[in-house]
Order: sequence, then structure tokens, then C-alpha cells
Amino acid sequence: MMISWPKLIILLVIAVLVLGTDRLRSLGSDLGAAIKGFKKEMNEGDKKTPLIDNKDANNNNEHD
Repeated sequence: MMISWPKLIILLVIAVLVLGTDRLRSLGSDLGAAIKGFKKEMNEGDKKTPLIDNKDANNNNEHD
């Protein structure tokens, strides 16, 4: 189910009235910074974490 444009505009107006423009601006920038940091850590995590073949991991556990 998609939200139509008029409903989206009404929700935006209500959010501005309740929270105010300054708080919405800071909330948006905080959310953007969090997403950027999350993406950066995901990319760095892929580089740091070695890939392990499941067969090798299972064979090592059986011999322990």
C-alpha cells in the first residue's frame, strides 16, 4: 500500500507543527549522519572480516 502525495503532505505539515522546523532539521541531519556511519562501518567490516568456508568451519569443529 502506497501513501498518496496529499496524505504525505498532510503528514509533513503535522510533523512541522508538532516538532518545529529546527527540531526536524536537526533530526534529519542526525539521521543522515547515522546512516552514513552505518554504511561506512558495513563497508569496513566487509574488508576486516575474512570469509570462512562453511565446510572448513564444520571440519575444524568436529576435530576439536
